[in-house]
Amino acid sequence: MSLPLEGLSAIVTGAGRGLGRAEALELARFGAAVVVNDYGQPGRDGSGEASATPAEEVAAEIRAAGGTALAHTGDVADFSQAGALVELAVAEFGKLDILVNNAGILRDRMVFSMAEAEWDSVIRVHLKGHFNTIRFAAAHWRERSKAAAGSVYGRVVNTSSEAFLAGSAGQPNYAAAKGGIVGLTTSTALALAKYGVTANAICPRARTRMTEDVFAGLDRPDDGLDPLAPEHVAPLVGYLASPAAARINGQLLVVHGGMVAVVERPRVAAQFDSKQETFTYDELDALLTPHYAALPEGETFGAVEVLGLKRA
Repeated sequence: MSLPLEGLSAIVTGAGRGLGRAEALELARFGAAVVVNDYGQPGRDGSGEASATPAEEVAAEIRAAGGTALAHTGDVADFSQAGALVELAVAEFGKLDILVNNAGILRDRMVFSMAEAEWDSVIRVHLKGHFNTIRFAAAHWRERSKAAAGSVYGRVVNTSSEAFLAGSAGQPNYAAAKGGIVGLTTSTALALAKYGVTANAICPRARTRMTEDVFAGLDRPDDGLDPLAPEHVAPLVGYLASPAAARINGQLLVVHGGMVAVVERPRVAAQFDSKQETFTYDELDALLTPHYAALPEGETFGAVEVLGLKRA
């Protein structure tokens, strides 16, 4: 039986544990040759000594199952190391076809007490880390497209979060980074479509070390399906990386065990026009104050209410 990703190569960042590990294993199961990237720091806040062990163990697991994989232990938030990661995939496999960005850290704090370093570090790993790898992968696809005088195969799957959709009071840095990733994804999708490359983002809900406090009250079931297992997110990543998803571009999808929700881009919910050239304070007060007063509490975040999302 043919595999949907047979003959393709992939990079998965943050793939030593949790979601990234599940995604790397899934891509390999679908036939892709995988570069498993993980900086290997033990703390979910990016603390501790970097280690090659997490990436090497996942790469070894893929090879033991009959797949093709190698480990990369660089920091994707470092521009040159991200470039070296893409170069490694191209050198080893001849080309890069799939980029899955998953690497991230948490440094939670309320906005009124967050330190500058806590803001900078999370933005650096999540948002800059996504940009760095995309930048080098995009250049690779553009060069290949020019050489071929036509489209090439390219897939980008980025990792956003419901913290961006629903808000997360104690995670202003994380929510901002994840919102930025959505903007980066849509921009990338528009820029690379003419080369045959798609870019999409997912908001995964899964039980990992990054979300251990979020799902603290939701224990794993003793028997049967654990809806928060990272393995339930991985099939969507495999699908978005496949030829079957060629028409899906610039999209945001929420996913967890047994559920995928396609999120609409923001739409205008109401429009008010001034009776003169510009609005006055009194006119705005007369129009907007009763409009919002009439909405049920929480209705401002209508998409959040429809999905029943909480902090994640």
